[in-house]
Amino acid sequence: MVGPTTVVAVLAHNEERRIARCLASLPLGDPAIEVHVVVNGSSDGTAEIARGFAGVTVHEYPLGGKSRSWNRFALDTPGIDGDVFVFIDGDAEILPGSIDALVKALADHPFANAAAGMPCNGRNAEAYRAQMIESRGLFGDLYALRGSFVHRMRAADIRLPEDLVGDDGLLGALAKTDLANEDHWDDMRVVPCPQAGFLCEPASLFSPATIRIQYRRMINYSVRHFQNRIITRIMRAEGPRGLPHRLAALYPAWLSQFTPRRHPQLWWFDRRALARMARAAASAR
Repeated sequence: MVGPTTVVAVLAHNEERRIARCLASLPLGDPAIEVHVVVNGSSDGTAEIARGFAGVTVHEYPLGGKSRSWNRFALDTPGIDGDVFVFIDGDAEILPGSIDALVKALADHPFANAAAGMPCNGRNAEAYRAQMIESRGLFGDLYALRGSFVHRMRAADIRLPEDLVGDDGLLGALAKTDLANEDHWDDMRVVPCPQAGFLCEPASLFSPATIRIQYRRMINYSVRHFQNRIITRIMRAEGPRGLPHRLAALYPAWLSQFTPRRHPQLWWFDRRALARMARAAASAR
């Protein structure tokens, strides 16, 4: 009997409000698809809800951090193997046929290492889709990696920094460089897949909970902005083998070069991000 060929990993942190919708949107009865929920550092009922779904394997890690949990699941967990790995955020709902579409996109483009799903709701969804198609970027809510690409990451011991904010940006770069430095960059190694889509919960001015989530998200986006400047320098030089275990170890050499952007919508969040990074640098010493 042939085992599952597609591994689906749902990465979830305190997603008890949304995880049931996410899992209900997946083809849980498909024998070719193996669904795992990776619960990282949650203090709510995310894991318990996920265990109530038949055909779902739950991995629960006490420490938070999406990139740390990505490493543990995709690179360190024995018995996790497939022709395609699909990664989904635990607060996203996947449109019907999306998993098959991502698998087909990689099958139709053997040169590619990754395929990107598309946002399908929200005020800026159309602009995001156009940008992703043009830039061949990945969106963390839904993307697929070729199994052989993940196997080569394991063999070369190439890992995401544990404190990285946003797995998708670095994984997109690793896919486009084929696990080398930026001299080997080729956009064609990422395939946009308009037939694969996801819905996310939009922020509402009438919901204090979603406003708090969006506030924290904006700070994370700013941390990601500054982290990307460090990662870009590494990828242009030694490449992925130069990535540190934790980016905070490099913050002391970089923080003096960073200042908040002047844009009024970004300045405050950049300030909060740099303060967080300064605390992380002090703890890393």
